[in-house]
Amino acid sequence: MTSLRSRLALLLVLAIVGVVGLSALVSVQVLDRPNRESFAAAFAEEVRIVHRLLTTEPGAAERFGIELGPEPQRGDGAKVREADGIASQLADGGLDLPVRIVGDLEARTRQLAFEFEPGRWAYLPYPGFPPRNHFAFVSYLVLVVVGAVAVSLFVATKMTRPLRILDEAVANLGPDGLPAPVPESGPAEMRHAARALNRLTARVRIAVESRMRLVAAAGHDLRTPMTRMRLRAEFLPDEEREVWLKDLEELDAIADSAIRLVREEVEPGAAEPVELSDTLRDIAAELSEIGRPVALGSLDAPSTVLARPLAIKRALRNLVENAAIHGGGARISLDRAGDTAVIAIEDDGPGIPDDLIDRAFEPFFRVDPARRKIGPGAGLGLAIAKEIVERASGTLTLANRAPKGLSQVVRLPLAA
Repeated sequence: MTSLRSRLALLLVLAIVGVVGLSALVSVQVLDRPNRESFAAAFAEEVRIVHRLLTTEPGAAERFGIELGPEPQRGDGAKVREADGIASQLADGGLDLPVRIVGDLEARTRQLAFEFEPGRWAYLPYPGFPPRNHFAFVSYLVLVVVGAVAVSLFVATKMTRPLRILDEAVANLGPDGLPAPVPESGPAEMRHAARALNRLTARVRIAVESRMRLVAAAGHDLRTPMTRMRLRAEFLPDEEREVWLKDLEELDAIADSAIRLVREEVEPGAAEPVELSDTLRDIAAELSEIGRPVALGSLDAPSTVLARPLAIKRALRNLVENAAIHGGGARISLDRAGDTAVIAIEDDGPGIPDDLIDRAFEPFFRVDPARRKIGPGAGLGLAIAKEIVERASGTLTLANRAPKGLSQVVRLPLAA
């Protein structure tokens, strides 16, 4: 009962059943209610007449079929109670008689008994017990409850459906981290909320793309002054030239990584079938040629996925190169889990501290708190790889290995 739909349906059920029950109770109390005084007066008059008849003419009982007998007693199947209303009516007329109602529970009949002589009682017909119609009563209650539940669920579902659509749209974020457009339908309030959310999403998307293009433009414009500085460094003494060229090379790598990250963020591309085993073999061969230690494990699992070929190769190359450089060597394996291709890239390096592993995908992340550069790269490889993998509907996770090392696992949905 935590959802709005359940609470609304419960409220409607209680309201409907409560109103129906209250109206039935009022109807029973108000409509066609019998007059007990006139009912008692009629039977009191009948007792008075029969009493006078029996006391004046002893043989009248047999002639008129009036049942005579001893004083009624309570017993098995017999229920006896005082008829106070009828006795009161008789007393008002000057006739003080004991009057009782005798019921037969098995036959569900009743008789009116009164004493006309000491020890002798007359038995007259009396309305029987009210009929037992429990089935009809229970059926009526079941019909009311079932009808109330059906109507309440229908109304609650119709009223909360736009809210559920809005919640699903916000929960299912796109590859760019923004919610998909929300249908502007339903009640006026829901249409206004959906329209406002769509406007907010559009503005955020425009702002993010604008700032990403700004970063790309800045990285691109840096290349011109860096080229001039590289030319001027050629005229420096040999011992200074090497330091200047090394710093310029690092700046160029940072600018190039920033441009690549922006391209992955804002530039869409068509997905094509990519065979991961072939891609991983190409990456291992390319890195081995430049002296990076890379070992290939089992790559025999079928692993065709839909992705941008150059982009997915760049992402996997970044991960393998990270393991080869910072972990002392990369081991690559490819497996299949259901409809998912699983790529595991492991190393035996120092890994990442557990309190920093969640920040590893941040741009320009460094394990060293002082942000000292302890290896080649601009600190954007993991950020770029994660962006590419998520745009291919996959996931990238990091985990430290025991006793040491890092495990990078990429999961990508297989192509149909």
